[in-house]
Amino acid sequence: MSAKTVLAVDIGAESGRVIIVRFDGQRLALEESYRFANVPVQVKNTLHWDILRLWHDVQAGIRQAGKADSIGIDTWAIDFGLLDRAGHLIGNPVHYRDHRTDGVPEAVFARVPREEVFAQTGIQILPINTLYQLVSLVQQHDPSLETAQRLLTIPDLLYYWLTGVPVNEFTNATTTQCFNTVTGDWAFDLLDKLEIPTRLFNPVSHPGQILGKSNDIPVVLAPHHDTASAVVGVPAQHRNFAYISSGTWSLLGLELESPLVNDYAFQINVTNEGGYGKTTRLLKNIMGLWLLQEARRTWLAQGQEYSYEQLTTKARESRPFAVWIDPDDAMFLPPGDMPARINAFCRKTEQPEPQTVGAVARCIFESLALRYRYVLRQLVALAGQRVDTLHIVGGGALNALLCQMTADATSCRVVAGPVEATALGNAVVQLVTLGEIESIAQGRALIAESFAVTIYEPGDIAQWDKLHTQITQYHALRWLNEQAPRWG
Repeated sequence: MSAKTVLAVDIGAESGRVIIVRFDGQRLALEESYRFANVPVQVKNTLHWDILRLWHDVQAGIRQAGKADSIGIDTWAIDFGLLDRAGHLIGNPVHYRDHRTDGVPEAVFARVPREEVFAQTGIQILPINTLYQLVSLVQQHDPSLETAQRLLTIPDLLYYWLTGVPVNEFTNATTTQCFNTVTGDWAFDLLDKLEIPTRLFNPVSHPGQILGKSNDIPVVLAPHHDTASAVVGVPAQHRNFAYISSGTWSLLGLELESPLVNDYAFQINVTNEGGYGKTTRLLKNIMGLWLLQEARRTWLAQGQEYSYEQLTTKARESRPFAVWIDPDDAMFLPPGDMPARINAFCRKTEQPEPQTVGAVARCIFESLALRYRYVLRQLVALAGQRVDTLHIVGGGALNALLCQMTADATSCRVVAGPVEATALGNAVVQLVTLGEIESIAQGRALIAESFAVTIYEPGDIAQWDKLHTQITQYHALRWLNEQAPRWG
């Protein structure tokens, strides 16, 4: 077997990279060839992605990487570009953290009950979802909707520019809340009720096919959603595992054969997203390291510069279990002064406000670990699936403090790594498509053999149990308050 080289273009909310993955028939090797920043742009009152800058960097990165046997792309989900009938991009894609969806979910549920939206889509209700972004355009009578002939999510758009072939890829389509996870097609009935033009949505293509060529290099349809690629890259050796794709967001979930859309799934607001091979990623979006990233930006603006390593050290040295927050509270979603918001949450819940940088960082880490525990138990109860190992992949796998906290809080063995699981999953799908390896199971075994991981065993969990009880009561009261208007 001759050695193969594939390029995985992986773009996250903070940065993108072009990764060279080599396969010699026995092991995988990885090299970061090109890295670039992903910097949103504020224009008047709207926050945009700088998509043309990203496209420039994708091309530059592919050129710099040199000769390859194939290329695949993955990015974040939800956001999109609209094309006119000539295939031209109508305007800069808007960032999911823009304020245009404020109040939109409530307007949607006034027309279509929340239960029906979930029953059709199986997707966690989040104001950032594509569905609510589109409804905001309908509400504003945005002329782009009159002109648009096709919707492409961000990776769909980059593939289109790379190959000239427009597709709506499955793993990303399922995240939009415009896709009916039960029928396996777009939720046309829901879209009609909300006056969203259905002509924007074309038949869905599944990953694992060659879409076209770019400069004579085959372009493979990898899982477009970075989490879908990351799950392929989890080095799991058996079926009883859960995963956290840990970065700006934490995506905590299970890999299942089919969606779970029932009353309990609706009650706990989980998501059923498509995976490679028509699997289902039953998961929940958790705010993740965004909290620390925004806090760090706030401190930097105040003249205090800390590396993530310094923040972790300060957190380790701070008093444990002093305060906690709900990472998924809506107040933490937009950009802004995160330490001030954490203090506001503490005041609201009658807790002392953290007074130091280390105390804020520790609060974030402990709160994330507790949220992981809470969500994991919900998913296990919903799926009825035993979990023996929790895999943490992505940048968060490098944070030993958070990984150990997660093991302690969940009482679960944690396997941390590889950091570049997303690029590796992207590459594995390319290699399967090229016929170089036989299956995802073989690809996962290759990843496990080729890259080191770190094991964290659960330690003293008594204090985590005590705080978990307190937080469970908080969430129960919050849920009751959310249901009160419906019950009159």
